[in-house]
Amino acid sequence: MFVDRVEIFVSSGKGGEGAVSFYREKFVINGGPDGGDGGKGGNVYFIVDRNTDTLSHFRGHKHFKAQNGKPGLGRNKYGKKGEDLVISVPPGTQVFDIESGELLLDLVEETSKILFLEGGKGGLGNVHFKSATNQRPTYAQKGMPGTEKKIRLELKLIADVGLVGFPNVGKSTLVSVVSNAKPEIANYEFTTLTPSLGIVNLGDYHSFVIADIPGIISGASEGRGLGLEFLRHIERTRFLLFVLDIANYRSIEEQFMILKEELEKFSTQLAKRPFGIMLSKSDAKSDAKGEKTAILTDFLAHLNIALKPHQEIPDCYVQKSKEDFEEHDYLKPIFVILASSVNGENIRPLKHLLYESLKEVKKECTNAEK
Repeated sequence: MFVDRVEIFVSSGKGGEGAVSFYREKFVINGGPDGGDGGKGGNVYFIVDRNTDTLSHFRGHKHFKAQNGKPGLGRNKYGKKGEDLVISVPPGTQVFDIESGELLLDLVEETSKILFLEGGKGGLGNVHFKSATNQRPTYAQKGMPGTEKKIRLELKLIADVGLVGFPNVGKSTLVSVVSNAKPEIANYEFTTLTPSLGIVNLGDYHSFVIADIPGIISGASEGRGLGLEFLRHIERTRFLLFVLDIANYRSIEEQFMILKEELEKFSTQLAKRPFGIMLSKSDAKSDAKGEKTAILTDFLAHLNIALKPHQEIPDCYVQKSKEDFEEHDYLKPIFVILASSVNGENIRPLKHLLYESLKEVKKECTNAEK
């Protein structure tokens, strides 16, 4: 089961009590204090585990507590330190404080353990309280309490390309064709109920990650459908691919405008992300009468988007050719391509367009930062 949001209670361990003890041995009269210190409470750590991609293992397990420190013992023996608690989460997990809503951790990359809550300090034994005026202290320190927090874990999948489109427009079929993912595919809306990731391989060690989310519908920002619930999973993507169905009862112009509007309502930053457009299900139209080309050119004309025909890919328009040196205008699509996942038309060129667009976007962002 895919779970991307859970609320849990975590606490570090309490420090152990210091010991009240006096040295006792045959022929030793009035031995002095020898109470040892209590052990420190266990810490709470987070660690990113790439072998998991869901928070489902937290279901039914809401309380996570590190071990308390052990009390000190006589003969100046320290109490044992409490065992640490290490919580494993998938990459892209964010940790929020439920009470304040503050983002405490954003766990994106696989690293060593990250300290979240420190355990309580162990109490001092009575040996520390011996003085010239108090040769026989009969008290020791209590251990310090651990730290408790109610937190919310939210998972945002990490991908390079995120797919955006209405239900049943061919997103899942596209993912199954271009990547190693095997999402559920059927001829009805909302087949995709959970986000999925796939790795697109282009050979020669070149690859990128593509993310599919449930379809977005008009009014998603008001709670309709499923898409808005999962839009956060493409917030981290560097590039968006709008999948518009030319065989849908909605016009492709209407699909695009609604999707852009819903993205804008969800996140202004996401709406400004570099993007491309795939006009899907080209196999549903005949090329004999030039229907496909007309659909593509009419779409560009309707949106008043000036793009250049690609020199090598049919039914594909791009912002700039290899000879151009100007930067992309991210308010316009970097490319618009007509393709079909069923018969494979323009699918291979689409994979390379996505990969090259990602490289260009990364290079331009790097130059802008400099």
